[in-house]
Amino acid sequence: MASFPDSVNENDIGKAKFIGELLVPVAPFDQKSGREAWTVAFAPNGSYVAWSQGHRTVRLIPWTKCLKNFSMGHGGEGTNASSPRHLSCQNSNRGQVIPAAGEPREHTIDCGDIVWGLAFGSSVPEKQSRCVNIEWHRFKFGQDQLLLATGLNNGRIKIWDVYTGKLLLNLMDHTDIVRDLTFAPDGSLMLVSASRDKTLRVWDLKDDGNMVKVLRGHHNWVYCSAFSPDCSILCSVGAGKAVFLWNMDKYKLIRKLEGHHNDVVSCEFSPDGALLATASYDTRVIVWDHHKATILLELGHLFPPPSPIFAGGANDRWVRSVSFCPDGRHIASITDDRLVRFWSIEERAPQAIASLSNGLCCAFSAEGSVLAAGTRDGSVHFWECPRSVASLQHMSRMALRRVMTTQQVETLAIPTPLRDYLTYKVI
Repeated sequence: MASFPDSVNENDIGKAKFIGELLVPVAPFDQKSGREAWTVAFAPNGSYVAWSQGHRTVRLIPWTKCLKNFSMGHGGEGTNASSPRHLSCQNSNRGQVIPAAGEPREHTIDCGDIVWGLAFGSSVPEKQSRCVNIEWHRFKFGQDQLLLATGLNNGRIKIWDVYTGKLLLNLMDHTDIVRDLTFAPDGSLMLVSASRDKTLRVWDLKDDGNMVKVLRGHHNWVYCSAFSPDCSILCSVGAGKAVFLWNMDKYKLIRKLEGHHNDVVSCEFSPDGALLATASYDTRVIVWDHHKATILLELGHLFPPPSPIFAGGANDRWVRSVSFCPDGRHIASITDDRLVRFWSIEERAPQAIASLSNGLCCAFSAEGSVLAAGTRDGSVHFWECPRSVASLQHMSRMALRRVMTTQQVETLAIPTPLRDYLTYKVI
């Protein structure tokens, strides 16, 4: 069994540029579970990077400080690739330079239980609460508000003020681990939680965190959920092989996407909302046209690929996480074979790879130049995303697909090759 098909020479695949890591010093005897970095996230405005570093804590560090420590400029270009920097998180408040007024500050938040999921949320004042009775609210989130939601082992969700580290809300309704959290990207502060209690719950933080709806349909654990860029669709995945798509205006199930042969553990939409990437223990990442429920691309991590009957078993190629780059052209995947892969949507082989032991999660920075990956020992590692100049064709396609579905594009009176390109049939 191999990580790459016979047609691919591994030596021809680029090596991703490692730029640094955030380490969590651990006592030699402390090897038990509870140390895992189950999730890593970047603030939408690029101000912070946060991750669950194990033992109930979440660490928030200003992203510009990380770039400085990694000897990088704000554009993301490393100045010393041969010796990436290491930043220890132990006693980080001791001897640190106090930031000037208004600058982001480091925080270590004790959440009181193991942290499985976290997500940043920012408020847009003109996005009103969906609640009918909005005469009085305890919280009035402003334009500069930045929140952090943490999903815990005991089923609770805690909402924190990122800039002060203050606990704002404690949401209690799930009956099992809250595995994943995602905010609607429109600034409405609508939050969706995915839980091992087999449900998704929709919360309105502008209505003081009241629960809006329970989405039922999964028959097993729910691992992950993701909003489409226009917030109209929610994707949820979990144990049971199916990919669920929900209408978030009516809170109804639209359809299930069938194609995976094992648990589906991660999902994310492309920046233009035209594509959906899902990662599974069946050793594949599938890129879907979710509008038509068709598979456009399969990114394999085991060759020859396992037959469906064997794909449901254990192997060392389980895909743990997938993330879509903001440029709309690259996808990153984390796998149990100790590799991070950077894919181009135009290729079926990785564009670049990097070594990573015990990787669990990944996320791109807000501008898309850096990938962060969390591991079982609570640390986070960073690589530069492969770069190339996007074609005018691709940028035009993304602009169009942000406002048009596949069905709408297919009705346009345009040549077939152009229609195929705009619908990603010709990637």
